[in-house]
Amino acid sequence: MSSAHPRLSLNQATIKYADLPTAISVTAGAGIGSIGLWREPVAEVGLARATELVADSGLRVSSLCRGGFFTAFEGESRRASLDDNRAAIEEAATLAAAGAPGSAAVLVLVAGGLPAGSLDLAGARERVRDAIGELEPAARASGVTLAIEPLHPMYVADRAVISTLGQAVDIAEEFPAESVGVVVDTFHIWWDPAVLEQIARAGAGGRIASYQVCDWLTPLPADVLLGRGMMGDGHIDFEPLTRAVAAAGYRGDIEVEIFNQAIWNADPGEIAALTARRFAEHVSSLWA
Repeated sequence: MSSAHPRLSLNQATIKYADLPTAISVTAGAGIGSIGLWREPVAEVGLARATELVADSGLRVSSLCRGGFFTAFEGESRRASLDDNRAAIEEAATLAAAGAPGSAAVLVLVAGGLPAGSLDLAGARERVRDAIGELEPAARASGVTLAIEPLHPMYVADRAVISTLGQAVDIAEEFPAESVGVVVDTFHIWWDPAVLEQIARAGAGGRIASYQVCDWLTPLPADVLLGRGMMGDGHIDFEPLTRAVAAAGYRGDIEVEIFNQAIWNADPGEIAALTARRFAEHVSSLWA
């Protein structure tokens, strides 16, 4: 077994079709010491069994994806979303506790898009802030960090009304740093002319809860969700972003999270090994 960079984490989304036992096996088999988990494959085996698998693997847990989708108007749907996020907080705490030392109890939050029939973007963003305010005490009590992930503006209508790192930090700063932070994902923030300044701002407040990397491919596919690529295959300059995150004081695991149909269709073991190689070539060598 080869040994990958010690800070590398393989996010399960990169090997989407692998069930949890397989994902754990190929991650460890590639010499990768950490895994970013998703709730759906955890639910397939049940939290108790997932906890056992993580504990037996010797892997760290870098995050749990995902919570969020907070933009619904007050009513049954919004209450159900908040209840589901409370369950996700407990899952994140349980899985991190089962992981190897250095695991992070981080729940990644995707804000949600505009409610059907609504054009009120400012109101939707305010409801995201209000939802995090409701959930923060539970997160703090469980030792979990709610990590707000800004998504590229092309997703603002249907997935995330939080589009820039600055917007995410604005919300996070209203709460304690140990319980609310942000995700820096290269795919979503590389275009932003203010991104280096905002990375520094987030780091100064201890707000960077996760650093995720992948590349931006063109032409974008018809389903733009799947426009991510392996590092080195696209247009992102990882050097300034990675050096900025390091200079900002982030010392956690670095996740490779890729949504790409061709990568999903490939053998997950081969993808894990390729991830380790590309990470070494394009990311880890930049870490100051």
